[in-house]
Amino acid sequence: MKRLLGASVPLGAALLAFVLGSIMILALGENPISGASAIFEGAFGTGDRFAVTAVRATPLLLVGIGITIAFRASVINIGGEGQIIAGALLSTIVALLVPDTPRIILIPLVMVAGMIGGGIWGAIPGALKAYASVNEILSTVMLNIVAVQLMNFLLRGPMIDPIEKNGSRIPQTERLSDNAAMPTLVDGTRLHLGVVIAALAAVAVYIILWRTPLGFRLRAVGHNPDAARAAGISVERNITLAMAMSGALSGLAGVMLVFGSESLRLVTDGGAAGFTGSAGFNGIVAALFGGLHPLWTIPSSFLFGALLTGATQLQRALQIPAALAVALNGLIVLFVVSSDRLRGWLDGRLNQGAFDNETAELRESRNNSTDQQSEAADPHNATP
Repeated sequence: MKRLLGASVPLGAALLAFVLGSIMILALGENPISGASAIFEGAFGTGDRFAVTAVRATPLLLVGIGITIAFRASVINIGGEGQIIAGALLSTIVALLVPDTPRIILIPLVMVAGMIGGGIWGAIPGALKAYASVNEILSTVMLNIVAVQLMNFLLRGPMIDPIEKNGSRIPQTERLSDNAAMPTLVDGTRLHLGVVIAALAAVAVYIILWRTPLGFRLRAVGHNPDAARAAGISVERNITLAMAMSGALSGLAGVMLVFGSESLRLVTDGGAAGFTGSAGFNGIVAALFGGLHPLWTIPSSFLFGALLTGATQLQRALQIPAALAVALNGLIVLFVVSSDRLRGWLDGRLNQGAFDNETAELRESRNNSTDQQSEAADPHNATP
């Protein structure tokens, strides 16, 4: 019953958000059914569109499962955007330094570099939180800004495409080595190996959190830091580690955005969203909708990837701004977060009901036992 409740509450919240989205479409003078059809067609209408949806969901999934790790240690990681950029920068630098490395070596190399970059960017606010009690929300948001400015500096200076130096000076790198490109899984589509890697990463995070001593320590720190410290667990170290792991997965998302793209280069418009597409924030939305569970974040990320991809078709078919998808994301977050109180109340009612049933059964059992003892002690019931 509790599992069914855990799934039905966020789904109900999402349904309510879609109802309000339909009202918004009506307010714009269009048919909500046509709008839903356009979104579905844009996200799943053809094999290529399905592939685009999966690719769009990949960075959301990687950021989302990173958020679940931080949450289990009771820290909040809002720095996905900066960690994506840090991972993308370091992996791009590696690809530029060793472009002729064989593909079987270069692809894992850039992935590891991206995870290191994102991990370092996540460990900084983690250490500040653990050892200096600095609010991790503020520090991660500030580091997002630092990462953007660092990217702008590098892409307009040391890492700029040589062709752009004396030209329009577009902030981008040269085209990277084809040996570093994510292998395509289906010819003629954009579906690449990163989609599979992200899904496997979600499974790995689930195993780590619930099947390993490391996961037990992280969850113990998040559940009760004082009890964890009394049991000999280093609270500070595990908080820092949780943020580093969360950042590493966001850094891997940055790798997918660079080496899974058709342009195969790091390019921006001067802001974080110009490169990340707001994946750092949309990944948080996907994690929340997935109940902050790594496995449920897989379908959740796919749903939001479909919304983002289908929004383009919605704009083309009905001339409705694609920003409506962003509004839907916000509404879903609003209702899902608000539904936590409802879920807690329903859990309490279920627990109370179960307790009352157990109490009644125990009372009935005791009454039956007392009756049996009375009958056994009654001399009139003795066998002559």
